[in-house]
Amino acid sequence: MATRGSTPETAPVVRRRPDPADSLVWEPSERWVRGTKGGVTVVDSRRPVLVWEPGVPVPIYAFPAEDVRMDLLRRSERPPGRRHAGATVFYDLVLDDQVVRSAAWECPGEELADHVCFAWFGREVLDHWYEEKEEIFVHPRDPHKRVDALPSARHVQVEIEGTVVADTRSPVLLFETGLPVRYYFPREDVRLDLLTPTDTSTRCPYKGVATEYWSWAGEGEARRDVAWSYPDPLPAVGVIKDRIAFYDERVDVIVDGERQQRPDTFFGGR
Repeated sequence: MATRGSTPETAPVVRRRPDPADSLVWEPSERWVRGTKGGVTVVDSRRPVLVWEPGVPVPIYAFPAEDVRMDLLRRSERPPGRRHAGATVFYDLVLDDQVVRSAAWECPGEELADHVCFAWFGREVLDHWYEEKEEIFVHPRDPHKRVDALPSARHVQVEIEGTVVADTRSPVLLFETGLPVRYYFPREDVRLDLLTPTDTSTRCPYKGVATEYWSWAGEGEARRDVAWSYPDPLPAVGVIKDRIAFYDERVDVIVDGERQQRPDTFFGGR
């Protein structure tokens, strides 16, 4: 059943960690959140609510309607496919001659009556989202998830097709809830001559924008985008700046002389 809590105007209360297998769960946030489109501020709220929809492991924000430019929203028909946890009222976003279909919807149920949600992951509805002064990407950061980047003295090596591609005794270990530890190597400890740059770019809510990717350039199995780097990471993980990490799912990692088992995640087949 849904996790119930105080209304957004009251102080947050302690709740269990939201379970994405349940029905809609939510909790108030004290962050100042803004969203813009084409230079126009569409959302400006100091009382957002984090919402976890059934079956979706990451949250979105719901905003009081008075914190949303409702004059830019136009009632639309129910979109095909997923219906956002029982929502029945949907809106197109209209800016000048640009129309973004099914960009927003009203939260169902009494607890979040008069709150509006916007589509995030999988669709570029708004151009930029900010929590306080910091831009965020892909989806709101989950307060029940940790990401820690810790400098280490472990001896870490990466092999591809039996060739040592990276070897360091000063890695940064990045621990992210629900994912394997990632080892970030100093650039000088990586054999970049064995890697080919690609034009791939990805975004992460917790680390920022990775604008550098490399594929394996040696013999054997083709391995595209096997390594990446964040030239300008978010401040919370600034220690990984310009370092290079590898998908442990597709390379062989040796830590302090012990060969690691390859993890099985959705990154394995990329």
